[in-house]
Amino acid sequence: MRILIAPLNWGLGHATRCVPLVRRYIEQGHEVVLGGDGESLIWLQHYFPDLRTIELASLNLRYSKGKSQVGAMLKALPQLIHFSLEDEARLNQLLLVEPFDVVVSDNRFGLRNEHVKSVYVTHQLWIRLPKGWKWLEPFVAKLHACVYNRFDEVWVPDYADRESNLSGLLGHPKTISDKVKYIGPLSRFSDGPIATSSTYHTVALLSGLEPQRTLLEEQVVLRLLEEGVPALVVQGKVREPFTRVTHANLTKVPYLSDELLTEALMGAQKIICRSGYSTIMDLAQLGLLDRVEWVPTPGQSEQEYLAERLKNNTFLTQKGK
Repeated sequence: MRILIAPLNWGLGHATRCVPLVRRYIEQGHEVVLGGDGESLIWLQHYFPDLRTIELASLNLRYSKGKSQVGAMLKALPQLIHFSLEDEARLNQLLLVEPFDVVVSDNRFGLRNEHVKSVYVTHQLWIRLPKGWKWLEPFVAKLHACVYNRFDEVWVPDYADRESNLSGLLGHPKTISDKVKYIGPLSRFSDGPIATSSTYHTVALLSGLEPQRTLLEEQVVLRLLEEGVPALVVQGKVREPFTRVTHANLTKVPYLSDELLTEALMGAQKIICRSGYSTIMDLAQLGLLDRVEWVPTPGQSEQEYLAERLKNNTFLTQKGK
């Protein structure tokens, strides 16, 4: 089969969790083509340099500098609608010149076609809204269901168990479409033996939309310099050439290979990062959730909800439990 896999360009998490899907299809002997835009597609190109890539509709969102993202998201609505329509139109044009048997869209809600099996990947069947807007959550859930029910299947990267899972209410609302399938958490990290490096006491993983990514980096750098412990900051800048800058106790790199990153994470006593769902799946895979200090993006209700669950231990805390 020929399979198109395309993640949303909203941070790197949608791209990283597509890695096990790509690997699985390749191991089964299928031809995989990567689609997308921006940094998420660049990251996948670095990860799978031998695979063909296709540019799809472009989405360049930014967060607010403040503690609320409501204004930024309302402002982005016209762009999101245009993005969805453009994605659908590009896929229609693409299918006229080359066939695909399956299209796997990670949250690219316009990337579907009635003539090809279309799969939608999401961990948010229920979308959390900020305080003052929660009364709209049932309406938004129905609106989102109208979107994903246009696909043939909806894959939720989590356990089906309503009690022991990673996404909580986000992936386990009271009402679930017959199209929903729980495929288990998706992590780019393997199940094999993992080396450990004790070089760094603290590792900070930065990710997400600007300017909040940069604001967090500035805060983390100042704090780590004050603490004086050996620390590593992985900036999450995949467009930049690899450099390693060390000042006092602090080392900064734009990105790391999976091998080097897992070594650093496994040896760290503390990990500082956003509470994005893909990051949670990766750290759960490594059994490191109990070492993490979660810093949700201000005003990002999904991350705030997940961080609170993690803090209260109302989730599956370790791989294999």
